[in-house]
Amino acid sequence: MNASPTSPRGAAHDEPLLRITGLKKHFPVYGGLVMKRRTGAVHAVDGIDLTIREGETIGLVGESGCGKSTTGRLVARLMDSTEGTIAYQGRDITHAGRKELAPLRSEIQMIFQDPYSSLNPRHTVGRIISRPMEINGIAPKGGTENRVRELLETVGLNPEHYNRFPHEFSGGQRQRIGIARALALNPRLIVADEPVSALDVSIQAQVVNLLRELQEELGIAFLFIAHDLAVVRHFSQRVAVMYLGKVVEIADRDDLYQRPRHPYTRALLSAVPEVDDTKTERIRLIGDVPSPINPPPGCRFRQRCWKAQDICAATEPPLIPQIGSATTHLTACHFPEDVSATIGGRTADAVGIV
Repeated sequence: MNASPTSPRGAAHDEPLLRITGLKKHFPVYGGLVMKRRTGAVHAVDGIDLTIREGETIGLVGESGCGKSTTGRLVARLMDSTEGTIAYQGRDITHAGRKELAPLRSEIQMIFQDPYSSLNPRHTVGRIISRPMEINGIAPKGGTENRVRELLETVGLNPEHYNRFPHEFSGGQRQRIGIARALALNPRLIVADEPVSALDVSIQAQVVNLLRELQEELGIAFLFIAHDLAVVRHFSQRVAVMYLGKVVEIADRDDLYQRPRHPYTRALLSAVPEVDDTKTERIRLIGDVPSPINPPPGCRFRQRCWKAQDICAATEPPLIPQIGSATTHLTACHFPEDVSATIGGRTADAVGIV
């Protein structure tokens, strides 16, 4: 899916809708006999830079525990950051209070991972979807109930389901209710935190296609968080790869999938099943992800990387364009991959080839 130069809302892409700079989130760890002494911190998100343009979809991928969901919650301002800035339409909202955020709440919405726990079981579907409009003092033309029924139809549900309760729906239908709730305030940015990972495989494609249609029709920007690279490729225009709290590579979708430069990205992509007859070398990483409480100095991937050298332990690689790559393809690696070369040499010491 190609991005259009301007969104249906008429905003130019010159100024990003959202700009994240040096964003960090450290969760304190306490120990001792009375559990009141701080002994360290979990570096969940540890300094990431990211931009999202109007009407654009950014995919955020990585292993479980790499900081994807925490990043999404920071963007949606559901939690406060430790350091860094979050600028929305050029306005710094990093430490904005409740009153300052109130006008922006309708523009930044979130779709949660679990469609079972994200809906109040005591409320009807009509109540769940209309509640955001009531909180924000929005009175739709034609009435709130008519608006809710329109939203139900938009996400592929029967408008007559207005008075039903969440337990009467399947997982995929519940997620559609969550999507309708996110659309109720006409948002400009939606943070979708693994919106299909809890669904059956047969339902995942339907929900992703629905989100894609909504993105094209309404011009909504998405931060699409997922661990399934095949789903991300289908939906996203640009993809950012996270590892242990940091973005290690970001590029346009086709460029990243066809020419990965970071060894970690290449290892992830090698695990994606191929539908054609192309034989892809399977890379199996050896070792565990380091603890986010005490991340290693230098490159955080170096302990599992087949290209690591002394400089990787001494100096953290910056996220910059590499020689031979597009200026929009950024990689944080001292020895980026040459995708035309086969793995050899020290590879067997660090990875297993299947």
